[in-house]
Formats: sequence, structure tokens, C-alpha cells
Amino acid sequence: MQRTLALACLLALFALSAEPALAATTSTTGGLPWESPLNTIRDSLKGPVALAISLIGIVVTGAMLIFGGEINEFARRVIMMVLVVALLVQANNVLTTLFTTGAVL
Repeated sequence: MQRTLALACLLALFALSAEPALAATTSTTGGLPWESPLNTIRDSLKGPVALAISLIGIVVTGAMLIFGGEINEFARRVIMMVLVVALLVQANNVLTTLFTTGAVL
């Protein structure tokens, strides 16, 4: 009986003296190490320099496809890839400009 009471008191002492486990708080810079470089790339693709480069890319690749004459399949695929990337950047800028106001209630 005394042994059980001593064991219960010891268990209660351990339970009451333990510090609570607290959850970690997140920092304002982001938790993962690759978020900062990805945010930098995202911000770079929204700027005026990216808009100008994508517009030049669309014009140049369009001219190459129209006036290029006979080009091999690899060069044609590279031109198409550049055109798609330029169109994606351009579309990102246009959609950001159109839909930055948000919902109006």
C-alpha cells in the first residue's frame, strides 16, 4: 500500500513538474529554404524588364517562324519553346493587371 502511494506521488510529481511542449512558431520570412529564391524569380517575372523581353521574344520568334524558311525540327522546337515562355510571361502580366482589384462587394 505504501509502495503504491509512493509510486502515485512520484508519478504526480513528474506529471506536474514537466514543462509543456509548445508548437514552434513560423517566422515571417517563410519556413522553407527554397521559398526566398522562388519569390525572387516570381517577382522578376512580373517586372517591366520581363514584360519588354517577352514582347521582344514574341516578335522575334514569330518572325523566325514566318520568314525562317527551312529550319530543322530541333530549331523549330526551340523557337516554339521560347515563344511559349514569352507568352506565359506576357499573360501573367496582363492577368495581374486585369485582376488586381479583387472582389467588389
